[in-house]
Amino acid sequence: MIFGYARVSSADQNLARQLKELKAFGCEKIYQEKQSGKDLSRPEYQKLRSILREGDILVVHDLSRFGRNKEDIRNEWKSMIDQNVDIVVLNMPILDTRKYKELEGVGQLVTDLVLTLLSWMVDEERNRIKTAQREGIQIAKEKGVYTGKKKMYHPGAKGKDKIVYDEVVRLLETGESVMNIHRKTGLSRNTIYRIKRDWNFALNDR
Repeated sequence: MIFGYARVSSADQNLARQLKELKAFGCEKIYQEKQSGKDLSRPEYQKLRSILREGDILVVHDLSRFGRNKEDIRNEWKSMIDQNVDIVVLNMPILDTRKYKELEGVGQLVTDLVLTLLSWMVDEERNRIKTAQREGIQIAKEKGVYTGKKKMYHPGAKGKDKIVYDEVVRLLETGESVMNIHRKTGLSRNTIYRIKRDWNFALNDR
């Protein structure tokens, strides 16, 4: 049986294009969901995996539909191949395990090469985005329009932020350790240390 799997990461994204391509390929049953690809614990994907049997074909639009983690993709791929389930990746025709039935080892070699390449591309894209962000911040600073991340939990804060700030200061005044305050408030230790520094500075400035 030919199964399709379509996924997007958030509710406001559209599955239409993936579904159209999976239907055009001839998928008899399509599982779809709007879930993050951070791991494999997704309801529809797990339903699909539970029914895949030897001789079935799984079709996806691209490798990232499995998830974002290269090791997860590699492990899933190997698991399905061991189960004699074929995999077809529509946007990368080289990743069609049906082509390598008579060529022992070649299918896994192709998969390893492609996954390595994709991993490199992901790293390069991540580095490109970080570089662009740094350059954008630097340009904004030079123009005097960069304000940075909004500061939370400070003397001039409003609403919930001010309540949390006052509670941290109260605990500091009673001699509570940063670790204990972290446990009681749920704030990160770095945030508490920053509040403590600001609080000490204010005390010394009186």
